[in-house]
Amino acid sequence: MPDIPLAERVRPNTLDDFFGQQKLVGRNSFFRKMIESKKLSSFILWGPPGSGKTTLANIIANSTDSEFFQLNAVSSGVKEVREVINLAEKNKEYNKNTILFIDEIHRFSKSQQDSLLAAVEKGTIILIGATTENPSFEVIPPLRSRARVYVLDRLSNEDLDHILKNAIAKDKFLSGFEIELVDKEFLYNISNGDAREMLNIIESCVFSSNENSEVKITKEMITEVLNSRKIIYDKAGEEHYNIISAFIKSIRGSDPDAAIYWLARMIDGGEDPLFIARRLIILASEDIGNASPNALLLAEAAYSAVEKIGMPEGRIILAQITTYLAASPKSNSSYMAIEKALDEVQNNPNHPVPVHLRNAPTSLMKNLGYGADYKYPHDFKGNFIEQDYFPKELQQRQFYFPSVNGNEKSILERLKLLWKNRKY
Repeated sequence: MPDIPLAERVRPNTLDDFFGQQKLVGRNSFFRKMIESKKLSSFILWGPPGSGKTTLANIIANSTDSEFFQLNAVSSGVKEVREVINLAEKNKEYNKNTILFIDEIHRFSKSQQDSLLAAVEKGTIILIGATTENPSFEVIPPLRSRARVYVLDRLSNEDLDHILKNAIAKDKFLSGFEIELVDKEFLYNISNGDAREMLNIIESCVFSSNENSEVKITKEMITEVLNSRKIIYDKAGEEHYNIISAFIKSIRGSDPDAAIYWLARMIDGGEDPLFIARRLIILASEDIGNASPNALLLAEAAYSAVEKIGMPEGRIILAQITTYLAASPKSNSSYMAIEKALDEVQNNPNHPVPVHLRNAPTSLMKNLGYGADYKYPHDFKGNFIEQDYFPKELQQRQFYFPSVNGNEKSILERLKLLWKNRKY
């Protein structure tokens, strides 16, 4: 039984043996030409787990005349970085380049990333960073501006198939078995574009076969090896924001089926159900508003119910409110009204409250005319009398434009009758 994991044993040493990421490493790509010409500049590889970031760094290490150092941001810090920079400065004296590969660079703090700036700026080191998180959020701007970002895609099932066939053919340990993949698509789907995960699963299945020469890898065997399905869902990372964004946009777009799918992704990934419920309350007001006023009440009730009941039963409540909100008529008129009003308030003078709208709790205020000439709407027919409620500088301004959707259509018709000088 090998001591080194399969993913490490079959890791490619050249670009010709590298499968996937053809947009990045294709024959005429800038990235490939940079590696083959050995004229490297600092860059960051951003992609999901198992997409080839570390492999590409190792290929560069094997194909360059530079001295190559590898650090992991989890276990290394400023001290280790400075040691490499000191060695790099000595290498410079002999016209030798130094490459520093930092895996999981997003885990470096701001001060740790700062320690790289001068060396990268001067070319003392060539930095290669690898990250699963969006560099826009996790890498400080000065470092990002000195290092080009290359994006790696999640590997396709076709890529995984090539990688697996290559591993079975070339690995000395696996070649001693006759491996039959009964549920190949299930293996690829559960690996979720992660080549390392897929190879770990295969090796575990072979180990669990008690080293029989014939290994039939089935869905049941894969499930048993994994114990439970693993979904890549980092609650603190970019995927968290991507999925909640897709969820909200699906509801806003009135697609309950897509919304339920993204809800299932979040629930299966272990997302906090109250986080989901909070976002639904916001959406009920922002995107549905007065088109269906009950939406806000039901979203708030759903939050309370999930909080009381918890999971897994809370998923039923989240599903109900998700489908209700997705199927509801939509209006963002209230949201746009407050945005327009805030823009007015923040970018123009704050005008005084008209005297007739001021409260007069004291005799002095009454003597100053506070509240004088105010017309009490309930004293008039239909509980309405047209009067000015704005400062005189903002007469007849309009911020709220009701839609014609759902309940808001009746609101629009009533306001048209009341305020004939406004553009309802």
